[in-house]
Amino acid sequence: MKTILAALLAAAALAGCGSEYILSTSTGAMLESSSKPYLNERTGMYEYRTKDGKDAWIRKEQVVEILER
Repeated sequence: MKTILAALLAAAALAGCGSEYILSTSTGAMLESSSKPYLNERTGMYEYRTKDGKDAWIRKEQVVEILER
């Protein structure tokens, strides 16, 4: 019984983490993000995590659209 409950909790936790985002830029590039981009108002840059797990930044003026996949 405990293993079934643990498996259900693990599946529920993974289901909530599945969102990926695409940042469309003014140059036509499509950047993939494994986390929801966060606009840092102080710096004027979007902060996000790449699919490789690296932190990345892009100026808000360069972002045309952010799409959830």
